[in-house]
Parts: sequence; C-alpha cells; structure tokens
Amino acid sequence: MTQKPNRIFRRFLQTAASAGPLGIKLIRIAILIIFVWIGGLKFFRYEAEGIVPFVANSPFMSFFYSKKAPEYKSYKLKEGEFDAEKRQWHAENNTYGFSRGLGMLIMTIGVLVFLGIFFAKVGLAGDLLAIVMTIGTLSFLVTTPEVWVPDLGSGEYGFPLLSGAGRLVVKDTAILAGAVVLLSDSARRILKTLKPE
Repeated sequence: MTQKPNRIFRRFLQTAASAGPLGIKLIRIAILIIFVWIGGLKFFRYEAEGIVPFVANSPFMSFFYSKKAPEYKSYKLKEGEFDAEKRQWHAENNTYGFSRGLGMLIMTIGVLVFLGIFFAKVGLAGDLLAIVMTIGTLSFLVTTPEVWVPDLGSGEYGFPLLSGAGRLVVKDTAILAGAVVLLSDSARRILKTLKPE
C-alpha cells in the first residue's frame, strides 16, 4: 500500500527536478512582462511624478533633474491628482523627460532578457543590465527617506518598517536573484558553443 504513494511522490520529484529549463524560460517571460509594463507606465505623468523621490535623492541619478532635493516635497502629487502649478514644476524639473527615457531603457532590458530564450548572447547582455538596474533600484533603500514609515506620532516608524514605496523597492531582490540565475544560464549556453582552448 505504501509503495504506490511513494512511486507517485518519486514521479512528482522527478518531474519537478526536470522543470529547471521551463523555470528559466518563465523567469525571462516574467521579467519581460514586469519591465515592459512598468517601463510603459513611465510614459504617464502620474508614474513619472511618483518616482521623483527616488531619483531626486539618488547620488547616481539626481543630476537628471533640474531641481534639487528636497524641493520636490512641496510639489508631490497623489496618483491621479491634477494641480497645474505642481505639474509645471515637474515639467521644469525634467520629471517627464527623464521618466520617458527610463521607461525606454527598462523596456529594452526586458526585451533583451526575453530574447535570451532564443539568443544566449543577447540574453547575457539583458541579464547583466537587469542585474545593474535592480542593484540601482535597491540602492533606494539607502538613499530615499520615503521608503521608511515616517514618524507621524504612532511610535512605529523608521527601519525596518517599510512604507508602500519601500515594499515596492524591496521586491526587486527577487528580480535580482532571477537575473543572476539567467546570467548563469546564458553564460553556460555560450560556453557550450566555444571551442576548447
């Protein structure tokens, strides 16, 4: 009686053990969906306005903006909110121009990662770029005050209490891990095509 369940469990384990190549393809597809979707949103004003705290506080990106942090705090807009004066400030800040450029970059990386299914060298380039980009995004946990719950009187604030913005950023650890797996896969496939020294 116990042999049949053991056989079923063994078959399940064998199937699961052989799912690695499918998993790698699914990671590539997931990164394509995430990067093309999020990159595409960067062409909308609400998304461009939403990333201002991250960019303005970043020592690696703040030079893309005309205004200095923390001036942006007076011009924050809620998602979907319209305020002509604040929108003008964002236009002068290069908020929208930078966001569109970033969106194109993110979408390009997503496509390169996806193409790694068919072309290992293209995938390798996309995988490396995805790693660099996610490390850059994760740096916001250090540079952006808005990633932590502010002290508004509840007694619950600061590290390790992530705000909504912080929870959005920390999820990039999973994308980083996936990109490292993809980089390894691309490198392994390329090595197979190289002549022995």
